Amino acid sequence: MLVSDTHERLAAMAFAMAAILTCGVGFGAEAPKEIKTASGVAMILLPGGTFTMGDPDGEVDETPHEVTVGAFAIDKHEVTQEEYERVMGDNPSKVIGKTNPVEQVRWSDAVRYCNERSKLEGLEPVYDLKTWTCRFEANGYRLPTEAEWEYAARAGTGTAYSFGSAPSKLAAYAWFKKTARGKPRPVAQRKPNPWGLHDMHGNVWEWCNDFYHVDAYGEDAVTDPRGPASGETKVLRGGCWNSEPDACRSAYRYNESPGYTDACFGYDIYGFRCVRPRKSGGAE
Repeated sequence: MLVSDTHERLAAMAFAMAAILTCGVGFGAEAPKEIKTASGVAMILLPGGTFTMGDPDGEVDETPHEVTVGAFAIDKHEVTQEEYERVMGDNPSKVIGKTNPVEQVRWSDAVRYCNERSKLEGLEPVYDLKTWTCRFEANGYRLPTEAEWEYAARAGTGTAYSFGSAPSKLAAYAWFKKTARGKPRPVAQRKPNPWGLHDMHGNVWEWCNDFYHVDAYGEDAVTDPRGPASGETKVLRGGCWNSEPDACRSAYRYNESPGYTDACFGYDIYGFRCVRPRKSGGAE
């Protein structure tokens, strides 16, 4: 083994251990747990914790800062076409497959799905579809905040990806430009991250609840940040089937108009997954 390889592995282990200590998800803390919702969707219950959001070696909009998030549940994988059609009655996707992620969805389509899935399970719809505001106090489904998304993607790690910092290992975990062969692929076919979440890297970009600003991050510690109060675009995270490895990093930020509809340009790369707030020991 080369000395440089040894140093990289040791550095990755050090980052991961530091992140576990910071997140409070190791050493006796509550462990992530898989559940099935009333409508049969697999979710992962995550304990709250504190982590370093951003990347000191990343883009200008990735300023590292300490973030604390409360406990929440998140879909184990991106919303599939089968799940979307069962709730909404249609399938807008370009590449059809019941276990493929639903794509060709705008941000507004995603939040409509969240509301309908909430009503299907007897929960409070989160979004006001007249103003597009999010009622975080409601117990229904919504899109993750950008902080929740990155917390879930990192899964207790402090490296570029949930498995370390070597892009050469990405193929085992993600559908991206090198592996996807030009289209989205069925969910949960690549390795999950340490918390059991699939496709946090690659496959389709995932809509978040937050408006995007290049300077949304500060250097101060924050708790449950919800992003800017207004903006022109919404955040997307995770990279997609057409992304280079860098865009699949846990900290990488992308953004698009919430009403973007130009399918010819590549809007078939946009999908999403849902979250719900939860209390200790329960799903809400």
